[in-house]
Amino acid sequence: MFKSKTSKIAGVLLLSASMLLSACGKGGDKETSGSAKNALEQIKSKDKIVIGVKYDTRLFGLKNPSTGEVEGFDIDISKELAKDLVGDAKKVEFKEVTSKTRIPMLNNGDIDAIVATMTISEERKKEADFSDVYFDAGQSLLVKKGSPIKGLEDLKKGTKVLAVKGSTSAINISQKAPDTTVLEFENYTEAFTALKAGKGDALTTDDSILYGMVDQDSNYELVGGTFTDEPYGIAVKKGNEELVDAINSALKKMKENGKYDEIHKKWIRSN
Repeated sequence: MFKSKTSKIAGVLLLSASMLLSACGKGGDKETSGSAKNALEQIKSKDKIVIGVKYDTRLFGLKNPSTGEVEGFDIDISKELAKDLVGDAKKVEFKEVTSKTRIPMLNNGDIDAIVATMTISEERKKEADFSDVYFDAGQSLLVKKGSPIKGLEDLKKGTKVLAVKGSTSAINISQKAPDTTVLEFENYTEAFTALKAGKGDALTTDDSILYGMVDQDSNYELVGGTFTDEPYGIAVKKGNEELVDAINSALKKMKENGKYDEIHKKWIRSN
């Protein structure tokens, strides 16, 4: 009788252990499956790509107040990416980013990629993975026509230079002209408005972005040429090599079939 009772208890314990292992196995498989699904597969699965773009950068990413649509070089490049990755240029969702918010939004999973005049740098490579260079820019200075500032050498003590938070431009100008007072703003619209209001003597960022400001108001001009190299890349969350490869493939196709040149000619002014 004791043996029989012992056997029954052992059987119950064995069955319980088996059920527990089975349950853990199912949960584990599900978790493994979810984590193994890389960014490119997720994009294809949801049948759209979510891209972080600027809404305040004329020629690259600017929200048109009359249509509510965001337009520019980065926008058209993004549409071509969507066409290549998910088969339709319309299968792209745009979310506004700034220089300060774009990497946090990427790492939080709010966006799949950043196409937002973003310079590839060694520091940023620690936080995100980048595509090949898709646009070459250089940092410059924007001043009101007639300004005594003609280049970096004119940025003396007491000179106020406006820049945008989270941009490499603010860091660069502090290094290139250490006696200058640098005032940082949330976005380019605020910075340009401040320059026009006389709150600063010059505004600094990439020449490509400054050309958009000149296009908006011809009372301003670029001076001094460029003093940095600013290669723009498309950023994705770290570890997503498949997505980087797919983006690079799409960029290569754009350049080979003439679409890149078409977009460049549509938006970018040389002066």
